[in-house]
Amino acid sequence: MKLLDISEVVEASGAPASTLRYYETLRLIAPVGRHGLRRQYEPDVLQRLALINMGQSAGLSLGEISDMFGPNATPEIPREDLHQRANALDSEARRMIALATMMRHVADCPAPSHMECPTFLRLLRIGVAHRSRACKRPVPGLAGQVHT
Repeated sequence: MKLLDISEVVEASGAPASTLRYYETLRLIAPVGRHGLRRQYEPDVLQRLALINMGQSAGLSLGEISDMFGPNATPEIPREDLHQRANALDSEARRMIALATMMRHVADCPAPSHMECPTFLRLLRIGVAHRSRACKRPVPGLAGQVHT
């Protein structure tokens, strides 16, 4: 099996060497040796880096990602957590689409003033009602506290 030099890992993964060294301090990856002063990695480090990148893209912290790698270094991905995160992303995507729709309407509204536009005023009322409901939801992990 051919080991990968740190420069090869940098090139193949797109992660800077400083990031690789930082991941080492967090025990997310580990070199298997050195060739002179250069770290050497097994080829599967690229798959591990891809998993780390995917986890970060999904909003996981490096600590959460580290917890997913079991004692045998095989990822143990918490499926229910991923379902919850996917649902939250879907919800955020719907909110962003609604916001973009509202912004397009505001930009294209033919009314002389946005405050004279019934659609704009309705969107404002909906936004205020939604924000008011969102502020009354409990914060996950903080029993008894309310999100403001």
